[in-house]
Amino acid sequence: MGFISVIPAILAIVLSFITRNTVVSLAVACIVGTLCAGQGIFGFPTLLQNSLGTTSFSWVMLLNTFIGILVAYFQKTGAIQGFSQKVHEKNLSRKGAQLMAWILGIFIYFSDSFSPLFVGSVMRSITDKAKVSREKLAYIADSTSAPVSVLMPITGWAAYLMGLALGVGCIETTEDAASLFLHAIPFNFYPIFAVLFVGLIATGIVKDFGPMKKAEKRAVEEGKVIRDGATPLIGKELTEMQPYPGIRQRVFLNFILPVLVIISIALGTYIAFDSAKTMEAFLFVVIIMTISMMIQGIPFKEVMNTLTDGVKGAIPAVMLLALAYAVNELSSEMGTANYIISLTENFLTPHMLPAIIFLVASIMAFATGSSWGTFAICMPIALPLAFSFTDNQMSLLIVASFAAVAGGGVFGDHCSPLSDTTVLSSTGAASDHIDHVKTQLPYALVCGGLALIAYFVIGIFFI
Repeated sequence: MGFISVIPAILAIVLSFITRNTVVSLAVACIVGTLCAGQGIFGFPTLLQNSLGTTSFSWVMLLNTFIGILVAYFQKTGAIQGFSQKVHEKNLSRKGAQLMAWILGIFIYFSDSFSPLFVGSVMRSITDKAKVSREKLAYIADSTSAPVSVLMPITGWAAYLMGLALGVGCIETTEDAASLFLHAIPFNFYPIFAVLFVGLIATGIVKDFGPMKKAEKRAVEEGKVIRDGATPLIGKELTEMQPYPGIRQRVFLNFILPVLVIISIALGTYIAFDSAKTMEAFLFVVIIMTISMMIQGIPFKEVMNTLTDGVKGAIPAVMLLALAYAVNELSSEMGTANYIISLTENFLTPHMLPAIIFLVASIMAFATGSSWGTFAICMPIALPLAFSFTDNQMSLLIVASFAAVAGGGVFGDHCSPLSDTTVLSSTGAASDHIDHVKTQLPYALVCGGLALIAYFVIGIFFI
């Protein structure tokens, strides 16, 4: 539908920044988009029905819900408070708290959905005490989720990208696809730069700038980790929950062990079945912890109330994710991706290809809020195009083009207020969502700009 196809995404993003109400902005974008698409006044409910009745949305909704329940369990058993207390006893400085969040985010790499929620929930009281703004915590959690996941060869991201490359050009077997992924890691510039940049910011080697500098100054000088009037993207059921009276704080049993079980199941199922059963791992641990809490003396009614509070606490993020999925579905129906690609066809040459692919993937992911959707659309176009310049032979152009799709998708997704990982990072850190987007954007643009320059250099001097 040409330029009309980008109107919903543009409207959602612009209204989000103007109104600071992402839910209303996304709803307005969906209604206007369905009218532009000629679907009439009943187009919006039909869009919701089609976009939310999918396996992908059900998965992320259930995962987010189970994580909300687990966080509630962690707090009701005093596990998070106990873990935080042990860290508090070490009197971490602002630098130490940020570095700990950075390392924790890198360690929990197997799921980009779990990582920001886990890091934010665990580190929130620690960074609050160290007077680190919630915006900074959300940024750290966000920049160590998808960027790390897309670099690791044993994640769902890797399997997905390999699957998209399989059967293209001379990539005939899973071994060929795995080899391409491994060779592309050093050329996946944006995720590498993004993760390293967090470390530089956390250590103070690179000083805070832009809106983040203002947020950090507020936190340090006024002790306000969120600005006045901000709306944290998490229910009060989770932020204000207290441990059950008289419960013994068993940090290993009620916190460390469940996390280890989740990691073990996710990695074990990936190795055994080539698919990490992350959501199933959370469900299993929720069931086990429900039983464990009752054995520890918490009444069944209290456990069920805690479970319900966990679900309630996840609702703000689920609502936002639902509308974001609707905008993504609408963009797909209107051909947003095809329109963006058509604008760049005249610029494609072997030397410019990696940089152009990175730029197109970035814009597409930003407009749709979906890196995986971007991968699915861009990879089948970018790789055959690259192979056409190399007579179907593996070369640096193929490797760089593959990496450019992966990195561009993560970069655009990282900047977009419509992205599920951006939403989940705001949720985990209990940050205002638009405040998180505004403070993270300049840092992401720096890393994205450096990545774009790197692809230009690769194309001009080595291809």
